[in-house]
Amino acid sequence: MSTVTPAELVEAFIDGFQQSGGAPYYISDSVTGHPRKFVVESSGSAVDIWIYAWNLTHGGRPSLPDEYRIQMTSVESPLDLNPNGHTVLMGYYFDLRVFAGFDLSKHRNFTVGSPSVQINIDAIHQALQKGLSFHSKSNDEIAVGVRPDQLLNYILSSDPLHEYGSEEAVRTSLNTEINSTGEVEKLTELLGTERQRIVQEVSRYNRNGNFRKAVLNAYDNRCAVTRMQMRLVDAAHIVPVRAEGGSDHVSNGVCLSPTIHRAYDNCLIYLDRDLTMRLNEEKANQLKNNGIDGGIDGFRALLDKPVHLPLDIDQRPKVEFIERANRYRRIPGYS
Repeated sequence: MSTVTPAELVEAFIDGFQQSGGAPYYISDSVTGHPRKFVVESSGSAVDIWIYAWNLTHGGRPSLPDEYRIQMTSVESPLDLNPNGHTVLMGYYFDLRVFAGFDLSKHRNFTVGSPSVQINIDAIHQALQKGLSFHSKSNDEIAVGVRPDQLLNYILSSDPLHEYGSEEAVRTSLNTEINSTGEVEKLTELLGTERQRIVQEVSRYNRNGNFRKAVLNAYDNRCAVTRMQMRLVDAAHIVPVRAEGGSDHVSNGVCLSPTIHRAYDNCLIYLDRDLTMRLNEEKANQLKNNGIDGGIDGFRALLDKPVHLPLDIDQRPKVEFIERANRYRRIPGYS
């Protein structure tokens, strides 16, 4: 079992924020102090985040082989709270590169010493597969396993997650593999409005995260058009999930670099039936008429070639998704 240095721990959070769709800035003066302070830009806004975090290691009790813990060293009670954003209490399990999230409200105040906070290692393994997982503890508390691509989503929802997740009905819904909005509604119909919202939100986060992970893995983390890697790639839905016929299956996705993804979403390019990315000449002419077509010749040079595809045929884009998407997007020839 490995542990990381304070600098490596900070880098793990930076990496997790990037994987979960954020652009992080580390603003603390050092990597050793608590809390570690970040500003994370996401979806056009900036979020102020304080993190108390330690290595997650075995609890040391032979009678509890699955108990892992953080030890809250070098901090004093009560822990300071971020007045302008989120504050979380977390652990990092280096062997699997998975985080653990704990209920800060139950551990902000503590006695002198090195208090520890526990999680069952099963929650860490389940998070590796599902994105988020929820472990009930004996003191009416839940601990959460967090895969790096779900880090920002967890932090933004951490307060209601821990507040409601200790309730059996909510926890059962959270831990159920949910594949569609209808199933979410069926599972949560007896819960109150706020509890329904958090279960549905977590379900959406998990689906989005698992879809992204599956698509990027299928395409070897390469843009299907430029073959660029460097973690500068997105998982794009061909047919939006909320549209009729949409799906989170990898065959309804394609891996694209951000600029190519933006062009695809704006209907400047489209994926043809023969799995070739092509320029939408109508949109290109609109840009030209408005005098904002600079660089389009270089952009055009990337197109009209078969896209890079997954080795697994079942993971390649399905023609039915392509045709439906192109009809929705009013691509010429698909009306």
